[in-house]
Parts: sequence; C-alpha cells; structure tokens
Amino acid sequence: MISISSVSLPPETEELVLSVLRSGMLAQGPRVAELEEAFARLCGVPHAVAVNNGTTALVASLQALGLGPGDEVITTPFSFVATLNAILEAGATVRFADIRDDFTVDPDAVRALVTDRTRAVVPVHLYGLPADMAALEALGLPIVEDAAQAVGARFGERAAGSFGLGCFSLYGTKNITSGEGGMVTTTDDALADRLRLLRNQGMRRRYEYELPGHNYRMTDLQAAVALPQMARLEEINARRASNAGKLTAGLSGVPGLVVPAEVPGRTHVWHQYTVRVTAEARLDRDTLAVRLAQAGIGTGVYYPRLMHDYPCYQGHPLIPDTGDTPMARDAAKEALSLPVHPGVSDSDVDRIVETVTGLLAQ
Repeated sequence: MISISSVSLPPETEELVLSVLRSGMLAQGPRVAELEEAFARLCGVPHAVAVNNGTTALVASLQALGLGPGDEVITTPFSFVATLNAILEAGATVRFADIRDDFTVDPDAVRALVTDRTRAVVPVHLYGLPADMAALEALGLPIVEDAAQAVGARFGERAAGSFGLGCFSLYGTKNITSGEGGMVTTTDDALADRLRLLRNQGMRRRYEYELPGHNYRMTDLQAAVALPQMARLEEINARRASNAGKLTAGLSGVPGLVVPAEVPGRTHVWHQYTVRVTAEARLDRDTLAVRLAQAGIGTGVYYPRLMHDYPCYQGHPLIPDTGDTPMARDAAKEALSLPVHPGVSDSDVDRIVETVTGLLAQ
C-alpha cells in the first residue's frame, strides 16, 4: 500500500528524546526554546511561541488580539474544522468568504464581507500553498495565518507566518512533526509577550498573574522530536516538491482531472497533492478513491464537507450567515489528495500515475 501519509524521523531523534528523559526536565524547557529559535529564523521574525497544538495556536492568537463577542472574523469555509472551532472558542462571529480555484481564500470575497465589526481575517494556506497575502494585507485588517500545513512556504520573499500571527501545527502528519504541537510566529513584541502569558496561566513570574490564562505549554519531549527535522526541512520539502512535479507531469491532460497549480510568486510545500475530479471524469471522486484503494494506493478527501455543513454547527449563534460559496462547495465535492510525502519513491509515483490514468482514461 502506498499510504497517503508516512512518519519518518531522523535517527538522532531517539538520542535527543533520551537526553530529555535523562535530564529530568520534561516540561517546557531548553529544547522548546531551541525549537522556537529555529522557527523564528525560518519565518524571518523575532518571535516564535511554542504551544501544545495547532488549534491552540489559532485560539491563543485570536485571544491575544482581544477578540470576543460582537467581533467578526472572516475565513474560508473549506478547511479543517479547527479553523472554525478556534474562532468560535474566541467568542467571535464567523463570516465565510469563497475560495479561488487554488483552494485558498479569495481576497475579493473577503473584501465584500468587511464591516465595521470585522476584527481579523484568517486565511488558510491549504495543502501547503500560501494564500494571496499581498491582497489580504492590503485590506488593512489584523491577519491570523492558519499555516498549519505550510511550514517553509513562502509568498514572494516572505515566509508564511510573517504576515501577522502565523499559526503552525506539528501534528503527526505534518511536514514537521512533534506528534502534537504548535507554534505562533509574529513580528509584534506586545503580541508575543501576551501569547507567552496566555500559554502559562497568565504568569510572568511564579504566582504573579497578569491576565487570565491557560496551560498551552509544549513539552521538551515534543520539541526534541521536532528539532532534528527542522534541520532537514529544506530536504523534506524539496522531496515533496519533486514528487508533486512528477505527479503533475504524468497526470496533466487526464480527462476530468485537474492537477494543482503552482502559482507564480508562491512557494508550495506540498503538504498534500490535491487534484480535482470533475463531472467530466469517467469516475466520480469517491469511486476513484475506492478503486485506488483496491489497487493499493491510499488517498485522502480533505475535506468532504464545508466546515459549517455538519449538524453540530447548524443554527450556531456565532455562525449566523454561511453565505454563498460555490467555489468552496465544488471543491468539497471534487478534491482528492494523492500520496506525495518523502516516503513516496519514484516507482511509487509511476504506479500512481499509471493507475489513475488507467482508471480515468479507459
């Protein structure tokens, strides 16, 4: 089986984790600080604040901005549900803007939703491709980048995570993983200070509380898992890009299949390689996924519904208007991710191309 994701850790990971265990310092400590420094360098920002997961990174960023009841946040409806849950947890009202055909939020659709209550925009760098950050930045709104899938991605000369508050996930399937973990990056000294307080129960010094906070801390064990991968990030992302390029070369022109575009000026890090299986295809998306599984090729549907389509969000007071987002709705029906991770060999790529082509071109 060619899996849709695979976790492969550098050999030095074991020794680094053991060194943490032997040190007796298992909670947030020097390894977390080392990982924060590496992320800050990667993103070209002065501050990186480690937290316990990517959802927490989003929640803490919205809290750091002071968002709450009555405030509106604009985001995409086509994302992992953590994006929505974080806004709801902050107590803000959600407004959904449609996406472009590259799966990222449409800045024109965002602009049309701005009111005097709009306090932030949360673009999602979906599948590893940065949103149009120049156009979004021009709106003049605070930006919380959902860069969970985009570690190492770039928009022009700037890194994902440098346009406001950048929120990264280090979950087990991400390009860099600590099992669970998250990071917030920023150029704003005051926001970084507030984030550090929020993650540590509001304490600057022991038992001196400056604001109501939380326990959002990362452990040194988690950081020790992620650190060796940071040194190899360029290699990891280059292998993903190489696999993506070969998939695109082999799958371009297959009837009813739209391969993902590489947008000029944006560096895609290929967390997922996501095609669109359109109505013109010989098989629909779900049937193709089943046939590929039968042939030993894993796939992923990210994501089968728009976030607000699940019953638990129906009638939610903070989601008063889901709006008309036809591009996002089409994407939920058509998107299918194929294996692209570094564990996919050249022969695996050939097999994926041959099998997909054979199923759709018969």
